[in-house]
Amino acid sequence: MKVWIPHETGPSLLGDLPPGVTVEVVPDPTRLPSAVSDVRFWVPPFLAGPAATALLRDLPDLEVVQLLSAGADAWVGRMPPGVTLCDARGVHDPATAEWVVAVILSHLRALPALARAQARREWAYAEVTPTDELTGKRVLIVGAGSIGAAVHRRLEPFEVTLTLVARTARPGVHGVAELPRLLPEADVVVLLVPLTDETRGLVDEAFLGAMRDGALLVNAARGPVARTEALVAELRTGRISAALDVTDPEPLPSDHPLWTMPNVLLTPHIAGSVRGLLPRAYRLVGDQVRRFAAGEPLINAVVDGY
Repeated sequence: MKVWIPHETGPSLLGDLPPGVTVEVVPDPTRLPSAVSDVRFWVPPFLAGPAATALLRDLPDLEVVQLLSAGADAWVGRMPPGVTLCDARGVHDPATAEWVVAVILSHLRALPALARAQARREWAYAEVTPTDELTGKRVLIVGAGSIGAAVHRRLEPFEVTLTLVARTARPGVHGVAELPRLLPEADVVVLLVPLTDETRGLVDEAFLGAMRDGALLVNAARGPVARTEALVAELRTGRISAALDVTDPEPLPSDHPLWTMPNVLLTPHIAGSVRGLLPRAYRLVGDQVRRFAAGEPLINAVVDGY
């Protein structure tokens, strides 16, 4: 069987594969290296959008699509019959959790303002001090999956109060229905939910209005989880701040108001794009190929958008 992967370095990272498995590199789904017959396992490019899904209809023997992203929203509902979709749950936990902690600390310790002052060659001690601090803050993590758990572990040493929220309540985790009660109590709200029909537009006027004055919204999920117009309107008041790795639309147009708001820290969807990504991702891919070849159950199968 053929396995298509998107990176030239990928074959060396997969580990030993069973006899009969042929690995071909396909960085561009519009330029194929060989005939489509017997391609049974496909790894699309990282963060490939809906356009890449067009190839699905041209792969008659396909049985598995293994994503390199934790989010599967561009692929859900587009799988041909008999094709299993798997995400990269677990691969992005360390990097995304680091980004979340980094932007929370950057905001609270006024690092963006200090970077702007550095660009002006201004010694801004009097301008920014005393800064805020993370110690003692109440952090609400909306999304209690593997990345949410990773963020939770990394924030614990900072002496914060941590609250987890998931689609449904379970021991130690609150349900989404409790957000109206929990939001006014949080100093920091971290979004880590997948993009599904249920979570699209979750952060709306009511959600934002329930956040306490001075709170920070951190979006490391997907842009459409927040209603952009509502977010911009609330941020313009200066009542809350935001750290955004994702936006809607994405990329963000150069004339969009989010670029110039002093209470917004904006990064271009880079939370998971670290040097350790490919080794972690291809360890998962290699494991999945071996499972598939042996007829064993795959892990990380996407069900109901998760």
